[in-house]
Amino acid sequence: MNVYLSKNFDKFFKKLTKNNPSLKEKIKEKITLFQENPHHPSLKLHKLKGKMVEDWSFSVEGNLRIVLTYVDDGVLLVDIGSHDEVYK
Repeated sequence: MNVYLSKNFDKFFKKLTKNNPSLKEKIKEKITLFQENPHHPSLKLHKLKGKMVEDWSFSVEGNLRIVLTYVDDGVLLVDIGSHDEVYK
């Protein structure tokens, strides 16, 4: 599965991981796991509702989420952040 990064995702990914290499590695591991097995139980992949009805989300760890949308040949990672930050 192809994974594309939106400018918004890239911006917040860099901000979150700037001084935290272990978090950067954890996020990359979860993205790889999503590519290999999107329905792995640890990801808690789910479709969103309301104004984000076209989007999906999966868990990185704790309160950290990645929001994505499916595109023709893969997924576009739209946002990353805490539960409250990404579901605004």
